[in-house]
Amino acid sequence: MPINMSTAPAKPRMRHWLHRSTLALAMSTAMLAGVYTTAIPSAHAAVTTADFSDLVQQVTPAVARVNVTKTVSEAELAKAQTAELLRQFFGDRLRIPDQAATPAIEHAYGTAFFVTTNGYMLTNHHVVEGADKITVTLNDRTELDATLVGSDERSDVAVLKVSGKQFPALPIGDSNGLKVGEPVLAIGSPFGFDYSASAGIVSAKSRNFSRDTSVPFIQTDVALNPGNSGGPLFNQRGEVIGINSRIFSGTGGYMGLSFSIPIDAAMDIYEQLKTNGEVARAYLGIYPQDIDRNLAEAYNLARPQGALLTRVSPDSPAQKAGLKSGDIILQYNDVQIMRASDLLNLLNRAKPNDAFHVQIQRDGKRMLARGTLAYAPNDVRAQSGDQQDNDIQLGLRLRDLTADEQAELAVDNKTGILVTTVDPTGLAARSGIMAGDVITNFHQKPIKKVTDFSSAISTLPKKGVVTIEVIRQGIPGIIGLRIE
Repeated sequence: MPINMSTAPAKPRMRHWLHRSTLALAMSTAMLAGVYTTAIPSAHAAVTTADFSDLVQQVTPAVARVNVTKTVSEAELAKAQTAELLRQFFGDRLRIPDQAATPAIEHAYGTAFFVTTNGYMLTNHHVVEGADKITVTLNDRTELDATLVGSDERSDVAVLKVSGKQFPALPIGDSNGLKVGEPVLAIGSPFGFDYSASAGIVSAKSRNFSRDTSVPFIQTDVALNPGNSGGPLFNQRGEVIGINSRIFSGTGGYMGLSFSIPIDAAMDIYEQLKTNGEVARAYLGIYPQDIDRNLAEAYNLARPQGALLTRVSPDSPAQKAGLKSGDIILQYNDVQIMRASDLLNLLNRAKPNDAFHVQIQRDGKRMLARGTLAYAPNDVRAQSGDQQDNDIQLGLRLRDLTADEQAELAVDNKTGILVTTVDPTGLAARSGIMAGDVITNFHQKPIKKVTDFSSAISTLPKKGVVTIEVIRQGIPGIIGLRIE
């Protein structure tokens, strides 16, 4: 994909934050990106009358700085440092490890917090992604080694565990009970400044973005910056109601829009990762869209409401329940649906084999449909290699591309399979393969289906490097997978 090297301002975009290199690098990067500017009083500045001083002292011991180290090549480290500047304007980089370069150590940090007294902690997936070693530093400067229990990219939630007892676990609140305008507090390590507190209000609820996420974000005007990722968002009672995850920015720094993962959704992910090591998601098989004023009039609705189904996947739970393209879902399990995001939020919280009933409007008539949710189709583990004599543990979860994904990802000749999950301890993760990559060629063999990948694994050598051709964010690249 060509890069437009124009001088026009970059469009604001959603950013995951994983701070890289030293504090000095972060500060220089921030200065070059325009983050550090002279403060100018503004009549539009956010104002809050809440006094969080006592609360900060109360909850700070349960918040920790996350320190991450990762082995990378010197060439990759240099690219990362340069890309930290360039991606403010041109988007995320394509990471292709240089196997011939001398290994180096990359440092990163974020924030985490205790949810149990026996050492379980929550943070962001993007904070610990690809980490070789994770440590957490408590507010009394105690440093502890942390184990990654599990991590889920789609929700951006990760679970850590440290050894010990009697940790100060934070109380968990109810994010569903939040009100727009309610004061909130964040604690984290922006740009490496430990235990920085920032406050604001809830600006909006149930913000949905692209399909790379599966949670309805809490939008606030709390000042979040690199290093705040994974930190807790508190209500006035000192209860955690969110995990700080991303900002909306065109400069790389805070611009007034911050987003947090609702703690209700995060705790559901936490329980699944803690128990099963992975997250099982439900599948209905629909493509919904919002209804605007014109569509509301066309479908004889009193006002724009509901989720209009533009497509129902064949042999899906939706089709088996009798749903059709053109149906309008007005209620899901007795919950009113005003927008398509309302429906998606409910489905993202559901589990496979859950029963559902929906009230729909079809041809001007109201009717009820019932069914049972299923597991996502073609979402299978690439385990074939694990059964070979060489016992290759790739640590991948793959599925075939849908026709829509083939068109969206601009995959030529309908070739490629989607990487949905990468085990951080597997060979694939260590070689730089990421969730969201589309594998088009593996070990010199074209890959069109997951079954092609399974067959290709059976021909792998016991040791050495094989090539994997991928498409990442529309850009082709080649990754060297070292088998050892």
